[in-house]
Amino acid sequence: MHAIASISQSALKHNLSVVKKNAPNARIVSMVKANAYGHHIDLIDPIINHSDLLGVSEILEVEKLRKTTNQPILLLSGVIKDQELQQAIKLNCQIVIHHKTQLSIINNTKQSIDIWIKINTGMNRLGLSTNEYKYCIKLLENNPLINIQCVMSHFACADEINHPMNQSQLFEFKKSTHATVKRSIANSAAILSNSASHFDYVRPGIMLYGVSPFDIINHNLKPVMQLSAPIISIKIIKTGDSVGYSATWTANKPTTVATIGIGYGDGYPRHAKNGTPVLINNTLCPLIGRVSMDLICVDISNINASVGDNAILWGNQQLRIETIAKCSATIAYELLAGVSSRVTFINAI
Repeated sequence: MHAIASISQSALKHNLSVVKKNAPNARIVSMVKANAYGHHIDLIDPIINHSDLLGVSEILEVEKLRKTTNQPILLLSGVIKDQELQQAIKLNCQIVIHHKTQLSIINNTKQSIDIWIKINTGMNRLGLSTNEYKYCIKLLENNPLINIQCVMSHFACADEINHPMNQSQLFEFKKSTHATVKRSIANSAAILSNSASHFDYVRPGIMLYGVSPFDIINHNLKPVMQLSAPIISIKIIKTGDSVGYSATWTANKPTTVATIGIGYGDGYPRHAKNGTPVLINNTLCPLIGRVSMDLICVDISNINASVGDNAILWGNQQLRIETIAKCSATIAYELLAGVSSRVTFINAI
């Protein structure tokens, strides 16, 4: 008896439809990097089959995708060696240029390639400066083997709707580019909050998997991953008894304790605090004691439950992953990407 992650195909379809509804005139580059944000590449067919491009971080992810799809793939990290360029061409990638050292490698290509140019508009992570971008355009436009598909940038604070950097970055992006090129800057947060940023391509990520990019839960998005595990033990402890490592929780009354077969070895957050909700038989029950590698304990004094009953750790409309992230002082992205290999992933309706 162990943890199960169910991946909802209907939720994937629904969330992709939300992207299309919010950005009806833009093409969609769906982010499937980090094994589809932890959801497993082989379980996200609705996204793979109904997106215009698929965004990944590295060549290894492209190789895995190419086993199942011929859809266009955008290699976000680009290439820094000629060997990587040859791999990317062989795998039919569109390649991002984000640093001036990549220009000579790209410009010396012997085969036709599609590229995206990334410019830095204020995030100061990846991207060419305005002058480097102008030089890049002039250089590569003269190469008949290079097809410039799009110019892109990335918001630093789109999840904070009123942050002044959003408008300053958008202004810089418009100023640095021109209308004759295709453009892309909108991530999930901008897709939902800033239609002026949609341009030609949008790049949804976390919203595809049913998670709000903002601090408040978006109930128009449906959770895709439901993580669950069985109750493997039930016992009653007396007043004054403690539970778990370091005795961080002590009963102030007789308490019925369910021990559930999941822990930080499966990707449940070790720093989940006492009181973090766990959904058992349609009732939210509080986590008690410290999360261990294989087990957690939950107070089920107020419900009827039996050994073998299923506990939902996140991924239900009653218990969103955003709630667990807040209780663990982290973000939903980290929880999703951190589900371990000993959890069994299954396809769900």
